[in-house]
Amino acid sequence: MEEEAKDYLLTIPFWTKKKNSLDQVRDFLKELGDPEQNLSLIHVAGTNGKGSVCADLTAILKTAGYRVGTFVSPHLIDIRERFLLDGKMIGCQAFEDCFQKVLDVTKKMTAKGYCHPSFFEFVFLMAMVWFDREQVNYAILETGLGGRQDATNAIRHPLACIITSISFDHTQYLGSTISEIAGEKAGIIKAGAPVIYDDNLPAASKVIRKQAAYMGVPAYGVKEEYLLSKDRKEKAVWIDAAGFAAPYQAMNAALAVKALEVLKVDKVDENIVKDALSQVQWPGRMEEIGPGVWLDGAHNPGGIQAFIRAVKEYQGPLHLLFAAVSDKDYPQMIRMLCQSLTFSHVTVVRLGDQRGVAAEQLAQEFCRWGCSQVQAYENIGEALPAALSYRRKGDRLYVVGSLYLIGEIKKAEQTAKVSYFRDY
Repeated sequence: MEEEAKDYLLTIPFWTKKKNSLDQVRDFLKELGDPEQNLSLIHVAGTNGKGSVCADLTAILKTAGYRVGTFVSPHLIDIRERFLLDGKMIGCQAFEDCFQKVLDVTKKMTAKGYCHPSFFEFVFLMAMVWFDREQVNYAILETGLGGRQDATNAIRHPLACIITSISFDHTQYLGSTISEIAGEKAGIIKAGAPVIYDDNLPAASKVIRKQAAYMGVPAYGVKEEYLLSKDRKEKAVWIDAAGFAAPYQAMNAALAVKALEVLKVDKVDENIVKDALSQVQWPGRMEEIGPGVWLDGAHNPGGIQAFIRAVKEYQGPLHLLFAAVSDKDYPQMIRMLCQSLTFSHVTVVRLGDQRGVAAEQLAQEFCRWGCSQVQAYENIGEALPAALSYRRKGDRLYVVGSLYLIGEIKKAEQTAKVSYFRDY
């Protein structure tokens, strides 16, 4: 049954092309018993960093003794990764039960003339059912695409809204300027829910503050300078930026901590925060999967910029394994990488996903921007061992460009009889 449920969900995008309106999603929720009405929800939107903020919130609240449900996307290997209870993936039986409940309601609603839920709508509904059933103390929701029209925005009364860094991504849907994209993200802001936001980009901050004022709610900006301040009176959050593998991780943690400060969550103090953040693991985000092998899910220009900042100070030889999907601005991503970093060797690969950019096309882009040592491969089974073989001991290999690439590597490592990384 579990595999049948997964197959059903994963084939939805191939035969349903129309999304339901937010009011229609609310009708589905009503038919399910309005599970979201019983939940204390924290809603997270933004271009980059949403998943990390969700992971930080989960870790802190769990360490403080709360029961926490977290809905995130995308998954890397198993669709059940999208549904977390205290940071752990939903069990097989619970997954089947929630799937069946939503499927039964779907059959009833489509018989009335409603559209079948999209893939994302379906899994969102499943998450609401599961979190309600588990009686979580807090439910953390990561938006999928955008915010204003995202299925998760069907919720009516979040405790707080968090907006992470804003940059260019999905411009065909969200707009071609930072202000337009920020406006879509700020669409999650609701009356009664304070807004905590990344305050490092003036054009985005202006839009977020304006929407917060329109909705009559306070807005709390968090800037990088707070993290660097040595004056505890000025320091808005208990974050030591030096303790993170990448600056953007510290910023995301600061947003999570600030949100819990604003909400005055009981039992969350400095010791809890330090303990929780020291243990946070978020797969594929500046994750060292093997000695000197780092996975980073940077998959748009903003993410690449953050990645560059994170590794630019490293003095040793750098190697890169890169892939991208066709609806991302991969030429700009490649240009940014080549103009900011020097790679001893670049390996490019075509993703298994149907949107994967041809390896030769990626190779041409890298060569265009001055990389001379570039090798192209058609699948990860060839590309990963090759990329590892080009390194000398002590070199670093970074895997960047797509979360689909991260997923393929994790799956390859999971199914390999011998670890790819054992000799490195």
